[in-house]
Amino acid sequence: MTELLPLRYGFLGPEGTFSETALLGWLGSPTADVVPHSSVISALDAVRAGEIAGAMVPLENSVEGSVAATLDALASGPSLMILAESHVQVTFSLLVREGTQLADVRYVTTHPHAEAQCRGWLAKHLPDAQFASAASTAAAAADVASSSSHFDAAIAAPLAGRVYGLVSIGENIGDNPAETRFVLVGPPSAPPPATGADKTSLVLYMGEDHPGALLEILTEFAVRGVNLTRIESRPTGGGIGDYFFSVDIEGHVDDARVGEALMGLRRVCAEVRFLGSYPSVDGVTPTIRRGVADEEFRDAQAWLARVRDGRG
Repeated sequence: MTELLPLRYGFLGPEGTFSETALLGWLGSPTADVVPHSSVISALDAVRAGEIAGAMVPLENSVEGSVAATLDALASGPSLMILAESHVQVTFSLLVREGTQLADVRYVTTHPHAEAQCRGWLAKHLPDAQFASAASTAAAAADVASSSSHFDAAIAAPLAGRVYGLVSIGENIGDNPAETRFVLVGPPSAPPPATGADKTSLVLYMGEDHPGALLEILTEFAVRGVNLTRIESRPTGGGIGDYFFSVDIEGHVDDARVGEALMGLRRVCAEVRFLGSYPSVDGVTPTIRRGVADEEFRDAQAWLARVRDGRG
């Protein structure tokens, strides 16, 4: 059978990032062709250009919150679709060149989010070290591995140590357990069939700002028993006070309650961008309250049809 898409996927690089860890975990195949990209935007543009079947990019972190670059890239430009999600436990190591001891470390590089998540450990073990920001934790590891680097250590994923030939002199150095949610983004397509434990992602643009505008949006979900798992506002770039909302909800677009909520949003929002319905990684089936199950919507529609033709 001919595959619909080539087995070629991208991730937010360089090699050794948590994005690569998420992608390899989702693929489950060591023979998959995976390609690093320098930024979220370049990875998603490669999807749009048809160069790759999908790109794994970070969406939110349990400590540092959402990744603005991903939210903004999904909200603008040609439409894309979230095909799947993956959660990765974020574990940081202090990586050095062979022979370097903890007492030798004076200059450390890493991504700012990683430094923020390791501040307690760093204050205790490297109180006098100086830090410099890197584009990613993997880029920091690559820099330290370079013979010309003036950095002594990098804070990065254990995978980065294996990729760049570094050794760990500090493991699990994060101050709190952290988890990052990644999404696999592909070209627009029909969503996979509903599983009963699904998530739907949307971008909602309000029209003119007015009292109750956000309430109008939330009401479309609430009256149909649709639970929001995430809602965030982001500036559109059109001026102060001009925002869009990035939203995740429980359920699948084929569920009657979700479909009707989307139709309601289409009426009250300036634009609704559907980013996909896909299996929830936790596999939890949402609780459906009385009155919003699919069969209850079908029964209500049948009753209305009878009323309209005089058989009510």
